[in-house]
Amino acid sequence: MSKKVPLYIDGEFVQSQSSQWIDVTNPATQEVIAQAPCATQTEMAQAVASAQQAFLTWKEVAVSERARVMMRYQALLKEHHDEIAEILASETGKTFEDAKGDVWRGIEVVEHAANIPSLLMGETVENVARGIDTYSFTQPLGVCAGITPFNFPAMIPLWMFPLAIACGNTFILKPSEQDPLTPTRLVELFEQAGAPKGVLQVIHGGKEQVDFLLDEPAVKAISFVGSVAVGQYIYRRGTENMKRVQAFAGAKNHCVIMPDANKSQVISNLVGASVGAAGQRCMAISVAVFVGSAREWIPEIAAELAKVKPGGWDDPDAAYGPLISPQAKQRVENFITQGVNEGAELLVDGRNCDVAGYPHGNWVGPTMFGKVTTDMEIYKNEIFGPVLCATEVDSLDEALAMVNANPYGNGTSIFTASGAAARKYQHNVEVGQVGINIPIPVPLPFFSFTGWKGSFFGDLHAYGKQGVRFYSETKTITARWFESDIADVSGPNMTINLK
Repeated sequence: MSKKVPLYIDGEFVQSQSSQWIDVTNPATQEVIAQAPCATQTEMAQAVASAQQAFLTWKEVAVSERARVMMRYQALLKEHHDEIAEILASETGKTFEDAKGDVWRGIEVVEHAANIPSLLMGETVENVARGIDTYSFTQPLGVCAGITPFNFPAMIPLWMFPLAIACGNTFILKPSEQDPLTPTRLVELFEQAGAPKGVLQVIHGGKEQVDFLLDEPAVKAISFVGSVAVGQYIYRRGTENMKRVQAFAGAKNHCVIMPDANKSQVISNLVGASVGAAGQRCMAISVAVFVGSAREWIPEIAAELAKVKPGGWDDPDAAYGPLISPQAKQRVENFITQGVNEGAELLVDGRNCDVAGYPHGNWVGPTMFGKVTTDMEIYKNEIFGPVLCATEVDSLDEALAMVNANPYGNGTSIFTASGAAARKYQHNVEVGQVGINIPIPVPLPFFSFTGWKGSFFGDLHAYGKQGVRFYSETKTITARWFESDIADVSGPNMTINLK
């Protein structure tokens, strides 16, 4: 009999009384490894009541003690790092190395949460008027909630509840029903770290449970990561109920390759960034924009992609694992067929992929299209699979125009030996996260995760007016400069001193 995943309510792991259960399957074998409950209304109300009660005392706990909980927690996460990664790999299909990276990026956020005292400092100005001083304080909101996706079941929950709780809030986590075992282990360790009863609750389920959180008046803020359609829904319904909502949605990330780039570096980085994690990440490179004579590298990139092999999580030679579900596999293969029908050139075909020993896995091999145009569905949609679309332009200006016209603005990168080209691109591109001579970087916790346009719904889309910017936006740049670039680099109408 498969394992029944418990709820975590009022400091206790409890078996749900639900009559509705969701199978959790190994995506490499289709074996049912667990069942997650759809929490009942009563159970969810209990979770909220516990979080409300815990908030009254947790917000009064000294900020230094909250930080110590996070210090103990990060130590436990490091101690159990490989164990968590193995659980994660077994339910997502990720390779073990990829799973370890998922866990480690979450640990980095917990380390950041351990520095919470300095992050909560307010401001003071004396004599704002004669004899009048002003002080500002940072105070917790109350009960917060997080709705997390399947593709990073360690990292993304750890983006959310440690920082919220360190700030003095209490938290309700609704992890993906497709891989709930990893979050369950994270919560067990959080309890061991000394987290007080009630500061964290975990409920499982689908849309009904999400709607409960969006409608429940006691929940003051919602954080979400997932698809565009669901992100828009959560943003609209949450804000209609006067909640603070941050919803990170889809992406169509472009990598611009200039003719002066380091070819071997481009090929190595592009292959890994396009098919790693089976393309199931919002930071994947899914469009390569070849500028000028760089288009001559397309056959070599296709040849290297064709060598990449998926496999089981414990296969040290596997580059990536299966897609999360048969439905996800079918969706990706449908897009590949549609790309062929639209007239794109199929350079590498990942359909009908077989992996020895796993005849029932959700396998899609590396796939690459050439001669892709912006009116094709494979360009316009986030495929969320190991599929790379190659487009060609004649200039950096054309590349910028293409990227800026795209409705998504999560991440982008440029490979070039020119400091002037890099400066122009990072300054003018309308995307939140920019890599220079590296694939799209996921910022470390002390930088903002800065999706723009249709990749993020929050203050940027206040009152539902998509694209209206009420405040300035943050752009995060991560650059690698070659030794030859550490010099005065001149370009049209600009000089960049990188020394």
